Amino acid sequence: MEYEEIISNKYSKSVAKNVIRNLLLSNNVKQTEIFYNWDLIQQDKDDNKFVDCAIASNADYIVTNDKHFNCLNEVEFPIVKCINIDQFKEFCRMANIVY
Repeated sequence: MEYEEIISNKYSKSVAKNVIRNLLLSNNVKQTEIFYNWDLIQQDKDDNKFVDCAIASNADYIVTNDKHFNCLNEVEFPIVKCINIDQFKEFCRMANIVY
């Protein structure tokens, strides 16, 4: 799982496992099954799993600072909106959401 790998790089494997476990048990997390691979990101094909998940779950946004996702701005269909972390923080601030 990519999230676990990235968290492990910054912290430890045990912290990463705890974060993932808590995410999976959270009431506001929904597991989504992907039935189609859109293959929209060519520069880093591993990122496509996040795009496919966002499409399958009808997500409003993908929040990322990964530049590979910028190519989605040029895709006419399916529309996948991406925002960076600063935009997400501003969105939360405007919506009075505590993160």
